[in-house]
Order: sequence, then C-alpha cells, then structure tokens
Amino acid sequence: MSNVLSCRELAAGYSNGRPVVRDLSFDLAAGEILALLGPNGAGKTTALLTLAGLLPSLGGSVEVAGTTLKSGQARATAKAGLALVPDNRELFTTLTVEENLRLAVPSRRGWTAERDRVLDYFPRLGERLRVNAGALSGGEQQMLAIGRALAQHPKVLVVDELSMGLAPVIVERLLPVMRQVADDSDTAVIIVEQHVALVLEIADTALVLRHGDNVLHDAAEKLRGAPELIEQAYLGGSYDHDPVKIAEAL
Repeated sequence: MSNVLSCRELAAGYSNGRPVVRDLSFDLAAGEILALLGPNGAGKTTALLTLAGLLPSLGGSVEVAGTTLKSGQARATAKAGLALVPDNRELFTTLTVEENLRLAVPSRRGWTAERDRVLDYFPRLGERLRVNAGALSGGEQQMLAIGRALAQHPKVLVVDELSMGLAPVIVERLLPVMRQVADDSDTAVIIVEQHVALVLEIADTALVLRHGDNVLHDAAEKLRGAPELIEQAYLGGSYDHDPVKIAEAL
C-alpha cells in the first residue's frame, strides 16, 4: 500500500523556539490505523492540531497523498483530504443530526447516499435524525462527529480522544467501526486513545509520545504481546530506535 500521510521531523508548539512536540516522523498507508498514545501532556493534541493546520508548525513537513501541506492552513489541509474530529467534537448543538451531516456535504446531489453511508456505520443515528445534537448522549455525539467527518470522504481521518467522556462499553463498540471504516474505504486513520489495550486490538501501528518525543513506534500486534513496552514508554523507557531491545522484550 502507498503512503497517504507522511510526517517528517514535525515540530509543534505555541511559540517559536519552544516546541512541545519535536522531530515527529511517521508514514501512514491507505487503510492503516495508527494509535497515537502517551500520558496527559505528552503533546498528542498539539501534534494533531498541527497536522490539521489549526496550528502553524515550528518545523518539518506533512504530506497528504503527495501534496505538501502549507503550515497553519486548515482549509487547504481539509481540501487535501485530512479531516479532524477534535476532542470537544464541535457539533452544532442547536441543529439536528441530519442537519449536522448535511453541512458536511456541500452538494445536494448524492446527499441521501452520503447520509445512508454514515448511517450504515452508526445505525443509532438513523433513529435520532431529527434530534438536536445537543440532546444526544455522549456516545451519539461522538458517532455524529465521526460521521460528519466521514461524509467528507477524507483520505486521512484524525480522531482526538475518541473515548472522551464515554463509558468503556461505548468505546468497545466504536473502535471496531473505525477498523471497518479503514478497511472499507482505504481511509488512513489516526486515533488518540487512553484505552490502550482496546485501541491496540484494532490498530496496525502504535506510536507513543512522552514529553513531546517519540519514544516507541512499532506494530500494534507486537505491542499487544508486550504490554511492558508500553508501560516503560509511558513511564520512562525508550525502545523505538533499538530494534534489538524490542525483539528481546518480545
């Protein structure tokens, strides 16, 4: 599979010369899911906001399907095919579910098919089409936020804190849908998630940030069998640049 997202030595932060995230590099292929992990304050959200063009980068480059993104240009980034579901979901709470979805589809032509495609992934939303987004449960709001992004047919879907405010049982239902989306449409997906074991079940690769540094990056299948590597990465270990140590630990 070809790479649809390439991130090279990305530096991200809020003031020049003081990056929160340093030298972040990874590739993501079509249909591949990357679990972006790390403790609170590691720089995960800052990295995603920079990838999405909502923050200007402090260095490095990002490409989507061969197009180099301009730093801090959110509209151009979305046009290139990267869609962000932020941790606060940013729904129009006084509009209905259907109206929120319609806003993501600029043309009336094909609108019904787009809506139905989203509802195939989230049937619960089909029962709530005329309900205002502000009256939905947390899980339903997350479904709507993801569905609205999917209606844009993104090449790269980025979901920040999928489980924010949700019960684990809801997370267990949502994560397999992300796997299905990636498999059905070849959409590359990045998920920031604190339920590490759950997200590793559906991810292809995982990357751990700690204090803004990439301290572990490997196949999710390997890491599922070596949870001590994740624990050490969170607490102070670093193995991503030492394949011998990874092999020994596995």
